[in-house]
Amino acid sequence: MYKYLAKTWINMWKTNSDELKARAIGWRRELAIHRINKPTRIDRARRLGYKAKQGIVVIRARVGRGGMRKQRPTAGRRPKHSGVVRIKQATNMRLVAERRVNEKFPNLEILGSYFLYKDGKHSWYEVIMADPNHPSVSHDKEMRSKLNTFH
Repeated sequence: MYKYLAKTWINMWKTNSDELKARAIGWRRELAIHRINKPTRIDRARRLGYKAKQGIVVIRARVGRGGMRKQRPTAGRRPKHSGVVRIKQATNMRLVAERRVNEKFPNLEILGSYFLYKDGKHSWYEVIMADPNHPSVSHDKEMRSKLNTFH
C-alpha cells in the first residue's frame, strides 16, 4: 500500500495538483517550525522510523528559497541576527530545516526528514524526531538501535 502512496505523491508533484496547492496555502499561515499530530507522507515517515507512539514527534519546517545573495539590513545589529551569515549555497535546505528544528527542540533526536512541497518562496520539510528519554522509546529495541547510530 505504501508504494501506491509514494506514487500518488510523485504524481501530485508532477501535475502540481490543486489539493497540494490548497494545503500549502494553509501551511503558509503556520509558524515556520510547527509540530503536527501525524505525518503528511506516512510512507516516507515509516521508512525513516516513525511509529505512532508517545515519544515520537513530527515537525513541519518551512525554509526560504531563492538566491543565496541576501541583502544586508541597513539598521545595525549583530551579524548572527542579520539573517545572512548561516545561509550557504553548498548546504542543502533539508539540512537547514533539520538544524533549525534541532535548535528549537534540543531534547529530541532527529530520525530523519523528507521533502513535502515547494513554491516560489518557501520549501516545506517534515522532520521525524524521537525523545530518547521517553520510556516507550527507550524500551523499544528497534528505536534504541536507530537512535544509537546517530551518536
